[in-house]
This record gives sequence, C-alpha cells and structure tokens, in this order.
Amino acid sequence: MDNPKRENSRRRFLRMAAAAAPAAVAVAVAPNAAAEVVKQNVPKSRGLRDTEHTRKYFESARF
Repeated sequence: MDNPKRENSRRRFLRMAAAAAPAAVAVAVAPNAAAEVVKQNVPKSRGLRDTEHTRKYFESARF
C-alpha cells in the first residue's frame, strides 16, 4: 500500500463520512421539529365564517 493517492482517497472519504453523519441526522430531525413549532403557533380554525367578504368571493368565483 505504497500508493499515497489511494491513502489520501481513504482519508478524504472518512472525513466526508464523519461530516455527513451529523448533517444527515439534522436533516432527518429538522422537519419534525419545524412541524411541532407550526402546530403550536397555528390557531385552531372553526371553519369558514359566513361574512360579506366570503359571500362576494363565492359569487365572483362562480362559473
């Protein structure tokens, strides 16, 4: 194994693997954490309210 290019390639691979593992965990966890924040900050809806504004919209959207 006197090939320095091959050893350099292995070292580079191991460095990249060591850096990629925490990044992969962060990517896997981040969407779940963001979803929890959104769920906590969104007010619970009671559905569409019947207002003058919504009636005008529905009339204008008729085909």
